[in-house]
Amino acid sequence: MTQPSTRSQPSSADTKATPAVSLQGIAKQFGDLTAVKDLDMNIQAGEFFSMLGPSGSGKTTVLRMIAGFEDPTAGKILLHGQDVTKVAPFDREVNTVFQDYALFPHLSIAENVAYGLTVRKVAKAKRKQLVEEALEQVQLAHVADRRPSQLSGGQRQRIALARALILRPKVLLLDEPLGALDKQLREQMQIELKQIQREVGITFIFVTHDQEEALTLSDRVAVFNNGKIEQVGTPREVYEFPQTEFVAGFLGVTNMLSPEISGRLLGDPRMHSLRPERVHLVEAAATATTAATAEAGATTETPTIAEIVTIAGTVAETVYAGAHTRYLVDTETGVRFIVEKQNTHTPRTEPSVNRGDSVAVRFRRDHAMAVARSESGIVDATDHANEAHEATDPAVPDMGVSPMNVPLP
Repeated sequence: MTQPSTRSQPSSADTKATPAVSLQGIAKQFGDLTAVKDLDMNIQAGEFFSMLGPSGSGKTTVLRMIAGFEDPTAGKILLHGQDVTKVAPFDREVNTVFQDYALFPHLSIAENVAYGLTVRKVAKAKRKQLVEEALEQVQLAHVADRRPSQLSGGQRQRIALARALILRPKVLLLDEPLGALDKQLREQMQIELKQIQREVGITFIFVTHDQEEALTLSDRVAVFNNGKIEQVGTPREVYEFPQTEFVAGFLGVTNMLSPEISGRLLGDPRMHSLRPERVHLVEAAATATTAATAEAGATTETPTIAEIVTIAGTVAETVYAGAHTRYLVDTETGVRFIVEKQNTHTPRTEPSVNRGDSVAVRFRRDHAMAVARSESGIVDATDHANEAHEATDPAVPDMGVSPMNVPLP
């Protein structure tokens, strides 16, 4: 049961190009706590790259080291081939957008956006032109004279983005920038953020714990766990072809088959991950032949009977979730399978499968992905990484820099 390699393998073009960001043997200690462990990672110019992981997995610590807010304990940080490991934040061609926006409440929107230009003593006429262009880009030119308190959360986020982009950084860092927004606004901002990134062509490095957000926005995703990267790949690669137990479980609901169960069902005594949308419900009396025939309707090739696994079971629970229904099926193997089925029936049609029904679950063997075991436990490093600047003003990092990586007045 071979699977395509999903390790981050650069193309020949990527190999020749100098990465926008290169982390080489980066590690970070907070006393006895190891927040980041000997990490190597290349991010290409113009890429929308997400660092995804649970709280304390090391992703925010890495972002802060790229920004210069934290010094690595070991290793080097290169921006476009230049070693910036010891370079001050305001001397790096990097800007940061924070979850709390970090807008100055006493300044107008135009003054907030112009702040970095003002500190750099850009001529007034040029400042005015650049601010107008930046506000037009985020479709908020009409609020230039308002204060941050007069704007909605989504508008404040777009202003923070305009302020960061006006300095034309080579790399833009975004630390959970959509976390404070409600679901509908967050989904809208995801689309806008991706469109803006394509327009400006700047490398975006995006930190999030939201799996859907990372999959929606990213060209590539690095999945963090316990201070290290478990897998890097395109959204499809990390979701469809997880390499570890952690990646499979963190990227979405999955059926995790133990080595023992995998050996019995698949003839392969390794741990396997099987996405619930890859599992189908059929009538309890379905044979392997009917299962293979039904499966052929959803694929370009008809699978052989040997490629199909069919197991009898009973529906233990149904969970209606709008676009799909999730079924929990207790099977004769002793394993409870999760099955997700799109709701394609008409609104007034009663569901055809209910709790207590006898059914069978079926799936193709090659849809089960072998995964390696992951280290247990999560290092809670984020709180340590943020202690210094949260001790003062949580909206403004320490080290004498503003949210735009320029000296505070």
